[in-house]
Amino acid sequence: MDAARQPCLSIGDLAPDFTLSNQFGEPIALAELRGTPVALVFYPFAHSGICTGELGVLRDNLGDFQAAGVRILAVSVDAKYTLRAYAQAQGYAFDLLADFWPHGAVAQRYGVFDPVHGMAGRSTFLITAGGVIADLFSTPSGQARPLARYRQALELL
Repeated sequence: MDAARQPCLSIGDLAPDFTLSNQFGEPIALAELRGTPVALVFYPFAHSGICTGELGVLRDNLGDFQAAGVRILAVSVDAKYTLRAYAQAQGYAFDLLADFWPHGAVAQRYGVFDPVHGMAGRSTFLITAGGVIADLFSTPSGQARPLARYRQALELL
């Protein structure tokens, strides 16, 4: 996401609820995850280079999130069928959620949808077990979010 397009939500806000299908077609509702902290990771597209690298870093460091009790939900505008093939090919052991239709509706609610390119920006929301945004961060299009920033966010829990 470009620096000019920052999320419309702030730290301390209640995270907007949503229900999206994961890569297996299972509905995942944020409200049903209350009691568990969540890292909500918006990314532009499956199978793209930077996104694959970013999600690969999360995959390879999943233990950091598990140690903090945090569930990763990675969200893109791709269809669940694309996400299933992507997760299988890359060995992702976390949910990839399809914000496919209405196109980018959840990304829009979080203020991270890029209507010019029809994709979610690179934004992360760390949501507490109570559903409150504890941290959020974004990087410009073409720039990966660093693992150190995720680790800094996890320290807030």
